[in-house]
Amino acid sequence: MNTARFARRWRPPAHLPGPRSARTGRALLAAVAGLALASTALAVGATAAAPAAAASSNSSGSTLRIQAQTSFSTFNPFTAYFDGDLEVLNNIYPQLTAINETGQAVPYLATKWSISANDLTWTFTIKSGLKWSDGKPLTAADAAWTLNLIMHNSVAATANGALVADFKTVTAPNATTLVITTTQPEANMLYNLNTIPIVPEHIWASEVSKLSSFKNQATPVVGYGPWRLTGYAPNQYATLTANSGFFMGAPHFHTLIIQYFSNSDAMVAALRSGQLDAVEYNLTAPQFNSLKGVKGITVYPQVSSAWTAIELNPGAQTQSGKHFGNGNPALTDPTVRQAIEMALNKQELVSKVWDGLAVPGSGYLTPAYPEWEWTPPASESLAYNPAKANALLTAAGFKMGPDGIRIDPKTHQPLDLRLGIHSDEAADAAMAPYIVEWLKAIGIQVTIDSMSFNQLNTDLPEGDWDMLSDTWSTGPDPTFLLSIQTCGDLPTSLSQPGNTDSFFCNKTFDNLYNLQGTEFNTAQRVKTVDQMQQILYQNAVDVILYYPDFLSAVRTSDVKDYFYGKPNAQGFYPSPSEFINWRTATPVADASSSSSGATVWIVLAIVVVVVLAGAAIVLQRRRTSGERE
Repeated sequence: MNTARFARRWRPPAHLPGPRSARTGRALLAAVAGLALASTALAVGATAAAPAAAASSNSSGSTLRIQAQTSFSTFNPFTAYFDGDLEVLNNIYPQLTAINETGQAVPYLATKWSISANDLTWTFTIKSGLKWSDGKPLTAADAAWTLNLIMHNSVAATANGALVADFKTVTAPNATTLVITTTQPEANMLYNLNTIPIVPEHIWASEVSKLSSFKNQATPVVGYGPWRLTGYAPNQYATLTANSGFFMGAPHFHTLIIQYFSNSDAMVAALRSGQLDAVEYNLTAPQFNSLKGVKGITVYPQVSSAWTAIELNPGAQTQSGKHFGNGNPALTDPTVRQAIEMALNKQELVSKVWDGLAVPGSGYLTPAYPEWEWTPPASESLAYNPAKANALLTAAGFKMGPDGIRIDPKTHQPLDLRLGIHSDEAADAAMAPYIVEWLKAIGIQVTIDSMSFNQLNTDLPEGDWDMLSDTWSTGPDPTFLLSIQTCGDLPTSLSQPGNTDSFFCNKTFDNLYNLQGTEFNTAQRVKTVDQMQQILYQNAVDVILYYPDFLSAVRTSDVKDYFYGKPNAQGFYPSPSEFINWRTATPVADASSSSSGATVWIVLAIVVVVVLAGAAIVLQRRRTSGERE
């Protein structure tokens, strides 16, 4: 979610437990550098805000404090797609369906549904008697209005327009009936509807004219869900208050504070000191290892539904074909992109950056869902092979210059690329030197551009980048993650960024995307999706580096029942779901407040020490591969 513009844009993690694919070694070593690219001042500022937010807690333990996955950008559900925003939105606005602990679509606003014999008409029964937080009735009319706005307004379609592209009509014949007709069968309808928040028409109708700039950050926000958004401090924290009347079960905590940390070591220090109660799937391997055995803290390795990739800019363009941005033109050549992929030693990244707590990447969909996992055939493999990468570039006319950097035959300029990484991601800082060295070995000069989350996401739609580190996660149905690679997700204009992942557009891919959505036969749909993954792999716009494990930790001395399920044979818990976790989390009976002034100063001291130590580690890691262990 950003760069000049690099993104760390996660959809809500999936909820499907199950065995992990083949794993490498499981021992954890404190080998990865802590992120020290943020200044000490920034780290202290981020941590100082946490006690301020936590000050609203009381001695009964009624406040749950967790870290935000990303900084906050907007609470407008029509334009939001960064995880920090989405984890709030998914709990303050309802969806028609929910995803349960086993990854199945189950009733939420819609209590039941039926589909016509020709598979083109869906009829939903909407739960009666619900009210928005301002007391106005919540009815099928709100759902119809929300979906129609996404269908017919290009700004409202920014986040989820691809999911309603085949909707023909949406009507509400009465307060408890919603009817959706489609132009073709929608096999993934129930999963798609779980992704789309329903908003109150009486609030949002007046905001449509300024939808592109409306951030919905004035509190309290009118909504319906297990929580209400009642407070917000920009780039610091969001405060949610429990909805005691939530029909699926009220949260056990009264208040939820979601705190953003620009530095992950400050986040861990806050967890240790009691200023945070939980860190969800955001720990690095050494942080995870350091928390094992700490009194009062329990660590949870979880099945990952995410990948981290290096995105390669194939040429930014609008839907009408207008090109823009300053991406290096050499990357429009798929041969160059394929050579870059073959130059990267993904297994070494898994070993050195994640200490084995990840799986080397290849297919676009993660191995957390075996039915969608795709492995490239040997004849098409772009696996690590620097000799072949060099040969490809030479054959394409990129001759090696006297300084070891290749020359672009069209521009006659050295092949020099920018690599955008997140300054608030420790794994990015650890991974970047390897990428620089491996690409230098095939004649490509790389300049690292480290930016904050917000900086990265300001520039991404402008196309002003060559390569960027990016992370996405998905749910049990792959539709959304596939949709961000379609031509329809390109920006409609220079002022409307769209939801494209990397400006990829391929008509064959689009046709297959439309086809897979109609296939109710799972086996046939898998074949179609496999073809889509093959197209993405060969075009190499998303070089999937690895699928990192979700590494979490909870202060179980203060909070119980935060995560659900039991570990599988490999010790992995099911992937987390904030919608479930935040409701089931329960204060330990004798939990006490830890927000005293003395603790604040202790935390600040810890952060200064951690950041200075992290800086030393980063300096130590800036070595050649021959010097690395």
